[in-house]
Amino acid sequence: MAMMSDLSQAEIDALLSGAGGGDSNEDSSGQNPGSDIPDTDDLLSPMEKDALGEIGNISMGNAATTLSTLLGHKVSITTPSVSVAPMNVIQQHYPLPYLVVEVAYTIGIDGTNVFAIQATDAAIIADLMMGGDGTNPDQQLTELHMSAVGEAMNQMMGAVSTSLSSMFKKKIDISPPKVNLVDFGSEEVITDLAKDTDPVVRASFRMEVDGLIDSEIMQMLTIDNAKKMVEALLNGGEEEPAPPPPPPKATSAPQPTSAPAPAPQRQAPPPQQNYPPQNYGYGGSQMQPNVVTNMPVSPAQFMPLSMEPVQINESNINLILDVPLQVTVELGRTKKTIKEILDLATGSIVELDKLAGEPVEIQINGHYLAKGEVVVIDENFGVRITEIASPAERAAHLS
Repeated sequence: MAMMSDLSQAEIDALLSGAGGGDSNEDSSGQNPGSDIPDTDDLLSPMEKDALGEIGNISMGNAATTLSTLLGHKVSITTPSVSVAPMNVIQQHYPLPYLVVEVAYTIGIDGTNVFAIQATDAAIIADLMMGGDGTNPDQQLTELHMSAVGEAMNQMMGAVSTSLSSMFKKKIDISPPKVNLVDFGSEEVITDLAKDTDPVVRASFRMEVDGLIDSEIMQMLTIDNAKKMVEALLNGGEEEPAPPPPPPKATSAPQPTSAPAPAPQRQAPPPQQNYPPQNYGYGGSQMQPNVVTNMPVSPAQFMPLSMEPVQINESNINLILDVPLQVTVELGRTKKTIKEILDLATGSIVELDKLAGEPVEIQINGHYLAKGEVVVIDENFGVRITEIASPAERAAHLS
């Protein structure tokens, strides 16, 4: 009891909370910092945490491939550790400057994703994006550095949304990211995602970049958003409801056929005299045409329709099958002044007028043909065709 009296109340609280007064940085054993954050087990079940971990594992795997292409270095991101804790508790266990990236879902999912990466790691990523080797980055993150990191995170989240679209079987799109440099140790408001005491879902990933970065990135989302993602995964996505079957056609009773009514007996007209044609002008009356009755009438006969395909003479098409055509994929366009063009240098970033994940246009010999999405196949870029343009759309592009 005498030893306990020498401890301050703050030290006793630290021991009870499991912090132990340790350093917040990653130790030599490779254990993630903040792994001792107390978890709120009653908000997410173990099955839901496993499902969120699987979602993060698949989506961040594709994001690592995209980041490897951007940085020119091998990037690996491990399976996440999922926990639930209030925002202020997370801040206490991570008293470091972080680059906070907020990405909002615009189609398919409601809510916002928040990624936090240490400022020192963000400086290395920015240096690699701007043409450096990442060994001696500028620790002072300027607006240009943050824009470069934001572009990298934008590309990563584009790959994440593509993965989620495949898992949930519906289209998912995101908005451009918001990037802010926040000191977790001193700032009171980290993000608008939740208040200080509101619990959030935290997925902790370990990221390694080819001997340059061996650190941790965090993904945070609300409880409601996490449960919706788990429900979408377990239910196989929100498939569109099948259209109701058409109502059965009412069959009318066959009308009884009857013999044609006999033509009325016409009285013999009085004998007519032959008069020369009269011109009555506008005020005169016109003679009524003679109506012929008792003429045989039968329904029109048509040739039966054939379901066989129309025969096409392919002899002429075969003559041009080996003609080469130029296939072009347009990622986007932008307009720059002459001064802005002259200021371009190695490492400069040119922003296009298309959002990440938005379909790109496929042109044949400069003419619009289809839309598609960019994919990565064995570290090579490709385009998956998602929509063929109709003749009306192609005509609109020509005009």
